[in-house]
Amino acid sequence: QVQLVESGGGLVQAGGSLRLSCAASGRTFGYYRMGWFRQAPGKEREFVAAINWSSNTYYTDSVKGRFTISRDNAKSTVFLQMNNLKPADTAVYYCAATGKVAGSYDYWGQGTQVTVSS
Repeated sequence: QVQLVESGGGLVQAGGSLRLSCAASGRTFGYYRMGWFRQAPGKEREFVAAINWSSNTYYTDSVKGRFTISRDNAKSTVFLQMNNLKPADTAVYYCAATGKVAGSYDYWGQGTQVTVSS
């Protein structure tokens, strides 16, 4: 079982930056594929970014060039650096993890709210 705890959300003006963190339990963090998802009010949860065990990264088109996902295996933590934030980025952001190479995620955090004001 893996437990994920997100932090770093908050209120920021458009054009500002936030850095989300997700601390994971478990001794095999380095082998997990980690992802960030978000869910805006009235919308379905959507994929934002992912990083695999070899630190290959993947992003949804709307955040490319603005968001950066990274990981610190020694601290069992994954980060999402968000720059040039837009009101459309307002959502609850969730961290997710899986030991599978591909497919769905098995473990989810409780979420952290990000609000971008115009």
